[in-house]
Amino acid sequence: MTIEISECTQVNQEVVEAFEKLIPQLSTSSSAPTFEELELMVSHDAATLLIATDQGMIVGSMTLVIFPLPTGVRAWIEDVVVDGDARSRGVGEALNRRAMEIAVARGAKTIDLTSRPSREAANRLYQRLGFLRRDTNVYRYEARDVE
Repeated sequence: MTIEISECTQVNQEVVEAFEKLIPQLSTSSSAPTFEELELMVSHDAATLLIATDQGMIVGSMTLVIFPLPTGVRAWIEDVVVDGDARSRGVGEALNRRAMEIAVARGAKTIDLTSRPSREAANRLYQRLGFLRRDTNVYRYEARDVE
């Protein structure tokens, strides 16, 4: 297995089809992004969509968001997903290492992410990569609840 990590800068049918396969493996409550939604992500200044390929086939992805705050430049890793057939082969590690390189190169003071406790392998990976569990509460406001 030869994993290559690249920044997705152009959306095509292969990318759309890959997300149609990957997103259900990430979330049961979210639908796969449309071509237009992927284009918006790829063209957004703060977002970097990373794609993992093996022999030309997309086997994983993640989104890295980098943004300035009064306390410094911050980065956030979101929606990390590796195809079930490619797990335990270093894809997630390669995606995270590339995201960390990009974030540091762009001046990020910190890189944050969240992971469900049930994702034991992912949590072990993040700790192995040097991420520290924080003593914090994560809150979420669902905008669709606003009338």
